[in-house]
Amino acid sequence: MREIIFDTETTGLESKFDRIIEIGGIELDNHFPTGRSIHLFINPEDRKVHPDALAVHGITDEFLRDKPKFADVVQEISDFFEGARWVAHNATFDMGFINAEFGRLGIEPVSPELVTDTLSLARRKHPMGPNSLDALCRRYGIDNSHRTKHGALLDSELLAEVYIEMIGGRQTALGFGIAAKSKTSEIIEEGPIEIVARPRVLPSRLDADAAAAHGKLVLAMGDKAIWHNYKH
Repeated sequence: MREIIFDTETTGLESKFDRIIEIGGIELDNHFPTGRSIHLFINPEDRKVHPDALAVHGITDEFLRDKPKFADVVQEISDFFEGARWVAHNATFDMGFINAEFGRLGIEPVSPELVTDTLSLARRKHPMGPNSLDALCRRYGIDNSHRTKHGALLDSELLAEVYIEMIGGRQTALGFGIAAKSKTSEIIEEGPIEIVARPRVLPSRLDADAAAAHGKLVLAMGDKAIWHNYKH
């Protein structure tokens, strides 16, 4: 499964009037970074950068003056995202701007079914918050000390690391993603894989004292504790 972890910077907060001025994205394949990325600065035409937005990302009107317009780069963006899920933090904001830019050019909007919002994921996983990108970097031990201003590519790189951790960590990316590819290749090239049962059950890692302590703890939980359903 291809996913593009992306972020945008804009002239302001209103997608109906404001414009995208930067987009950055990192490609994942089965939750594993491929090394492919996209990073573009975009001329917002007649729209000026709002002072509040400037304070966040530091991108000036002067810097954007010689950059291509969205219409000039839309094909490059479409090609990079083709066939992938769109993954963003507070995706409602970013997709509002993406679809507004597409709409100005007569392009169909991106279906919500193709979008993953990592902010929603974070709120379900950590309901007590906080769940900003900076807070999630701290929670997962991801170094974001170089993030003094918002930037679309840098934020995408950080979000990619956060996203991988939220869905199960790097073991998920390295194990399940690559294993799935490997198994698929084996099935295609060699036919179905035969599953062979283990000849004997592996011994428990618990010693007698640990098993007894666990049993005592389960008893203290009461008759309805789900742990009564599991042997140790």
